[in-house]
Amino acid sequence: MASMALVALTLSACSGNSKNAASAENTEVQTAAVMSVDDLLACADSLVGQQVNFQGVCTHTCKHGATKMFMMGSDDTKTIRVEAGKLGAFDTKCINSMVEVTGTLVEQRIDEAYLQNWEAQLKAQTAKTHGDGEAGGETGNTPEERIADFREKIAQRKADSGKDYLSFYYVEAQSYAIK
Repeated sequence: MASMALVALTLSACSGNSKNAASAENTEVQTAAVMSVDDLLACADSLVGQQVNFQGVCTHTCKHGATKMFMMGSDDTKTIRVEAGKLGAFDTKCINSMVEVTGTLVEQRIDEAYLQNWEAQLKAQTAKTHGDGEAGGETGNTPEERIADFREKIAQRKADSGKDYLSFYYVEAQSYAIK
């Protein structure tokens, strides 16, 4: 219960609402119950590692066993991935339905060390797959182009906020329900 109150207080802080104690308590109960995808993403940096309860429209599940589901908020720019984890898989009936999820919010950081590791894996894979001296043959939207794009975005974020990494969030589901 204390963690739910903390989530609610965090959400109140994210939205900039200032209310008296009695009103804030009522808001905590309502807010802690179910957040929207939009609210979750707006406060994600302060909710990492905590249990969250939110709902949104499931746009699709992964094709390889439905172990991941993608949920959308008010528009297609506000989406979050949900991992089935110990649940095994999601029911494909979730697709195009409102789904409520309870789980733990996780942050994945993309920084220079991550990108260097990715480049080393690509180099090892290319040498193993293609041998020395063969051309890779990839054109457009290659992993190398994505790495360069991440580096540009990291540089921009560092200039804007001083943070030298990108944050991507997802939820490890503990339960879900089609609404």
